[in-house]
Amino acid sequence: MSLDRLQRSQDMLARVVTQSSSRTSARPLLQSLHWLPIRVRISHKVATLTFKARQMSSPPYLNSLLNDHSSWTHLIIPRTRTELAKRAFSIAAPTLWNSLPADVVDANSLVSFKKTFKNLSIPTRLPHVIHLPSASEST
Repeated sequence: MSLDRLQRSQDMLARVVTQSSSRTSARPLLQSLHWLPIRVRISHKVATLTFKARQMSSPPYLNSLLNDHSSWTHLIIPRTRTELAKRAFSIAAPTLWNSLPADVVDANSLVSFKKTFKNLSIPTRLPHVIHLPSASEST
């Protein structure tokens, strides 16, 4: 299932839950329900796993995929030859992490990280660095 299809399903479900018309814009409904759009949700999950791997060294198998740069705040992004490889955690996580503002990266707890990231997740402010193909690209 493509992400566009999944987003349309989430939009429809938001309309059902809020008992709104099918012509109602889904964006404000998602915000009122405190639901993140699909692509933002994926970025949120990758960023949260990266934070956990760096701060808590857990899970260990993900921590081993992340390499610190000389500065603690940045991660080394391994080179890749294919577009598909850019979706691997070892590439996507450092790419997303390095694009986040300092106040998000420097959070001192998981709760404050999630809160700061979610506030950043306003669509115009979130860096969309993880290449997630749309329906037209995946065919």
